[in-house]
Amino acid sequence: MRAVRLSAELRREAILDAALRVFTARSYAGATTVEIAREAGVSEPILYRHFGSKRGLYLACLEEAWGRLRTAIEAMLEELGPAAGPLAIAKTGLGLRDKRILPPTLWVQALSVAPEDAELRRYLRGHVREVHDYFADVLRRSQEAGGIAPERDPDAEAWLFIAGGLLVVVNDRLSGVLGHDDFTAIANQRFRWLYDRDPETPISPFED
Repeated sequence: MRAVRLSAELRREAILDAALRVFTARSYAGATTVEIAREAGVSEPILYRHFGSKRGLYLACLEEAWGRLRTAIEAMLEELGPAAGPLAIAKTGLGLRDKRILPPTLWVQALSVAPEDAELRRYLRGHVREVHDYFADVLRRSQEAGGIAPERDPDAEAWLFIAGGLLVVVNDRLSGVLGHDDFTAIANQRFRWLYDRDPETPISPFED
């Protein structure tokens, strides 16, 4: 049987998927393009033809992970309504966490290298700010829809959501300091603060 020849677009997607798995399982410094190419089922020269460098591939992974998260949040907002913005962020983030493709995971993976790599550091600063600004916009939409209490500051609260994402990454790296009940308690406390009331029923960011 002849091997199936992938189009350039499908091959690029396969490399991205493989790189996301390798970068999140290891680290930016520890991952190699040889390993990623092997995981993707392509040669290393083909990998470089698509992405040019390991840094270029990492940055593409960061944009891919962020695109998937943003799309998933918007889909949940369509389902739940804009007032449920905080819950959409939390539930979507924890859902994608199981697939190991959260942007904060990739941020942490590159922190040990960023101090010595000015281009990478500059890109990460801009990317973290972009995520923050999007979260703040989701929270403002919730506020305008009568969800979040009017006295809450969406910009400040967006940073707390980013901090929560980093907590999830640290928890995963330490093999579960926090469990299901801990994250559920955090979600309920955040709900009480943001909405200035108790949820009608206890909420869990792990529920479908």
